[in-house]
Amino acid sequence: MIYDLNTILIYGISFGIVAMTIVYTFIRYIYSKEIFYISYCLMQMFSLVFIAAYSDMFDISFFIQEVALVGASLSALVFAVNFYEGKFIPKISNYKELIVNTLLLNVVILTAFYHYMLFEYLPYTIIYAILFISIVFNLKQGFKPTIIYVLGWSVFCFTLFVFDFKQYYIQKGYMDIVLSAFAIEAILFTLSVAYRYNSLQVEKNSYENMLLHQSRLAKSGEMIANITHQFRQPLNNLAYILINLRKRYQNDKLDEVYFEKKVNQANEQLEFLSKTIDDFKDFYTPSKSKESFLIKESIDSSITILSADFKKNNIDLQFNFNTNEDIKIYGIKNELSQVILALLSNANDALKNIHEPFIKVDVSSSDAEVIIKIEDNGGGIKKKNLEKIFEPYFTTKDEGTGIGLYLVKLIVEKSFEGKIEVVNTKLGSCFILHFEK
Repeated sequence: MIYDLNTILIYGISFGIVAMTIVYTFIRYIYSKEIFYISYCLMQMFSLVFIAAYSDMFDISFFIQEVALVGASLSALVFAVNFYEGKFIPKISNYKELIVNTLLLNVVILTAFYHYMLFEYLPYTIIYAILFISIVFNLKQGFKPTIIYVLGWSVFCFTLFVFDFKQYYIQKGYMDIVLSAFAIEAILFTLSVAYRYNSLQVEKNSYENMLLHQSRLAKSGEMIANITHQFRQPLNNLAYILINLRKRYQNDKLDEVYFEKKVNQANEQLEFLSKTIDDFKDFYTPSKSKESFLIKESIDSSITILSADFKKNNIDLQFNFNTNEDIKIYGIKNELSQVILALLSNANDALKNIHEPFIKVDVSSSDAEVIIKIEDNGGGIKKKNLEKIFEPYFTTKDEGTGIGLYLVKLIVEKSFEGKIEVVNTKLGSCFILHFEK
């Protein structure tokens, strides 16, 4: 069969649009791993084979064309079910709702039937019908991505129905209308899935923020215990200072030099208590806007919170600053404290039954980045777990949640645009953080 240039051009445009949606959805699938992306990608691949066979421009057998149609239909069903939002069967509590939902279902069936009669391509009709049902059965929920898709098709189909467009189209001898369906379907889906992708990102960010907040709350009991240990010694010291002052006063031996000495000692204890409270408060304060801050201050506040626990477990903490102590990075200070605290806390847990336990915190820098290393002698991480420890809900602890290191990686990579890695050493493990200066 010989085609004129316009026909070849129209087919070429249709092939191009479908091919673009295949590439677009496949890339989206690689990044998101959402089933509806890969199922739609497969449907468009089968559809491309179908339309290529349908055009008679290529030597493709009728059997291959039918296999492509079946493959596209099944993929369309998987896509529509996964893209579907809401309940398949609406909750009906009275006769009024039964009548309304029955009428709406009839509208869906009739509209879907006309959709098939118009375009004569089953896969797109399957998607249209299922997503239309998700709209009419879940009207109160307002699912915008699906509404964009369904309303786009519905308006188009209704317009063509009113003007009896298909009959006019056939009489004029234009190209088969199924080509229009391919182009419109690709455009509508791209708009819908872009909105859906943005919605998923918003949901994901909200979920991650909730996890971050819950992680802080989950540590509150442990932190309060540490604060209690840290407060006990300074409070005891203050009590002894007051006892000594009282004795001197009662024996008429309280001179100005001794009094000033004890006042200074008391102030030192009060400053320590105040700093501990500030560190604890900063750790739990909701994230603020990003700013440049001193790394040393952030690490110090984390060490302060855990220092009592380290002392109780006889852990030798070595904090080495191998660069300028005034070095800064850009981000949210208490989020870095959260990262350091989580890594130090994990090291502390790993060292509970270790002889002569130690933790080394080393800070160094190059021209481009700041590097923080947190090393321990807790025996290291099993090889099979090294690649899994940053995955959500993966844990080797009996009472662990599996979100601590996941959140650490999340904060480092997303909030600071940095990098985190973990390696085993001869005696234990070492977490290495990379941040831009």
